[in-house]
Amino acid sequence: MPKWLKDAVFYEIYPQSFYDTNGDGIGDFNGIIKKLDYIRGLGCNALWINPCYDSPFKDAGYDVRDYKKAAPRYGTNQDLYRLFGEAHKRGIHVLLDLVPGHTSEEHPWFLESGKAEKNEFSNRYVWTNHCFQPMPGFPYVGGECERSGTYLLNFFKCQPALNYGFLECKEDWQLPMDHPDCVATREAMKDVMRFWLDHGCDGFRVDMAMSLVKNDDRKKSGTCAIWRNVREMLDAEYPEAAIVAEWGSPQLSLKAGFHMDFCLNAPGNGYNTLMRDYGVVENPRREDNTFFRKDAHGDITRFLNEYVADYESTKEDGYYCLITCNHDTVRPKYNMTDDELRLAYAFIFTMPGVPFLYYGDEIGMRYLQVPTKEGGYFRTGARTPMQWTKGKNAGFSTGEADALYLPVDPAPDAPCVESQEAEADSLLHTVRALLSLRHAEEDLQADADFEVVYAESGKLPFVYRRGDILIALNPSAETVTAPVDAAGKNEIFSIGKGEATGGEITLEAQSCLVLK
Repeated sequence: MPKWLKDAVFYEIYPQSFYDTNGDGIGDFNGIIKKLDYIRGLGCNALWINPCYDSPFKDAGYDVRDYKKAAPRYGTNQDLYRLFGEAHKRGIHVLLDLVPGHTSEEHPWFLESGKAEKNEFSNRYVWTNHCFQPMPGFPYVGGECERSGTYLLNFFKCQPALNYGFLECKEDWQLPMDHPDCVATREAMKDVMRFWLDHGCDGFRVDMAMSLVKNDDRKKSGTCAIWRNVREMLDAEYPEAAIVAEWGSPQLSLKAGFHMDFCLNAPGNGYNTLMRDYGVVENPRREDNTFFRKDAHGDITRFLNEYVADYESTKEDGYYCLITCNHDTVRPKYNMTDDELRLAYAFIFTMPGVPFLYYGDEIGMRYLQVPTKEGGYFRTGARTPMQWTKGKNAGFSTGEADALYLPVDPAPDAPCVESQEAEADSLLHTVRALLSLRHAEEDLQADADFEVVYAESGKLPFVYRRGDILIALNPSAETVTAPVDAAGKNEIFSIGKGEATGGEITLEAQSCLVLK
């Protein structure tokens, strides 16, 4: 396990929307470099940068055309290497986004694979043997290449699936995992990883990490075997490099060699009940039972019933990580006030694992209803430009408004860094205080013990222990009390008002109390 993860707090950057330094309306590597001091001052000491490789951008860069070339709209490879170096000078580690399950249909590997004559890349992707041969149970495309065959997709039409083999071969066109051409795909992806690690990258967030081997079993034993092989390479050659899975199943991912996995949002799952329990934005339910909303009457046990089992069974294997949001998830400000967000963040930043803060969540950026862009669809509204100032284009770009990657929030009260820097009680300052507390207290960091102290269905507060520290949360509009003995402990952080006396903890409305 890389030692630096113990006290890591990640900041996720969607590069095209973060900061534009050349006025073309698209964020760039130099923009990230210019904001590194802001990120470090926020309390984040690690970055996850969404895909920044050469791409036709039909899926916002998750359709990679060249794994070893930076997308020109962000800058050059040299600019990205400089970003690694400038981040390291400030004690910031940098993860790139690895997309191992598929490429763009414009990738040279795929163009070669689609040729009629057999070549080195013919089996780099999954093909049938004939132009009219279907792929039962799989999404596929035919009629696009001179090769007689149909090819499997991993997601959108623009993303043909790389061939890591089939755990169970049911058709004559399906190759086993140990076929030399399937092994070559795995080794090619390891080569990509080595390339960026050798140039200063500190690891990878892995997109759709569970999607490699096809006809895999419920335990994903084939895909897990590949990731264990990758972990062996990292341990031997890059022991301080980290990998985090987009998987949402730590009992599989962490035991397969990933250092971290995310709690991912899905309607009705445990993580979803914390901040987004309203259905989906295209058709929200009338009732919102989000736990951290003041008047929603949420229930923390719906989260804990999933989380605790995952945590207990994997805490020796790696970190199960909480996020404020990501590029695929509706921003929490969609249905929550700043006061509600303060308590949600107090929870996320004091829980086990390595927390991830999505750019702009620290100021409560809104989710905007905007047209789809680069395959974003509903997700596009969480990918709008970072709001730095009250000036032109919210300080994101000097370009003209119609040239921006996406529009900025046009509301007169749109939150921005400049305004919140000047407000002592702003959400931005709350985030800074919480991250400062986490860095100062070892018991609040990734691997300190976690125990639920008081959590009753339909009741508040929620109280939990990290090492010797007690955290009590009351997101409701009422004063609440729990029978928790906090004798000998003193307040080290609070939101709102609370006290611990006589074997009880009492919290006023929308309060958090941290005791040591």
